[in-house]
Amino acid sequence: MSKPKEPVALLVDFATGRTVPNVGAEENRQAIERFLVEQKGFAREELEVGPEIALELPGGEYRSRLDLVVRVDGAAVMVITCAAGALGSWERQTLAAARLCERVQIPIAVVSDGRTATVLDTLSGARLGDTLAAVPSKADARRILQSAGRHPFPAERREREGLIFRTYDSARINRV
Repeated sequence: MSKPKEPVALLVDFATGRTVPNVGAEENRQAIERFLVEQKGFAREELEVGPEIALELPGGEYRSRLDLVVRVDGAAVMVITCAAGALGSWERQTLAAARLCERVQIPIAVVSDGRTATVLDTLSGARLGDTLAAVPSKADARRILQSAGRHPFPAERREREGLIFRTYDSARINRV
């Protein structure tokens, strides 16, 4: 006889006000959402929670969801992966997402557990910081968007980058 499933706890998403299951890194996402609004100056409406990513790959289209995309004046400036565990293991997937989820690359890729963060430059892959303080504020994000330009990811590298994203993404567990 199998054991009955325990009910999943629910919580109210800070940015959207929607009820969400508290599984995986959800509490970490709530912490980073709150941090972005209360300490970095973003509006809740500038946090896109769970946006879809669709990639054309060998064997067909691959669809998934990202944790957060942060927008300023309508332009995406950061992709954030909310992790439960070692942040370093999520850096490559987050860079791939920032490079591929829109027509142009999103300049900043962040991995956070809600207590610390790794901040990466999407174009170069360079590490910009290893603390929550390194996460750009809204004012910094505007400057980044103005100075970074809007660059599409090179077409000849899209398939490989998409395969990298899919490989890491398909290994994620405890997501709804």
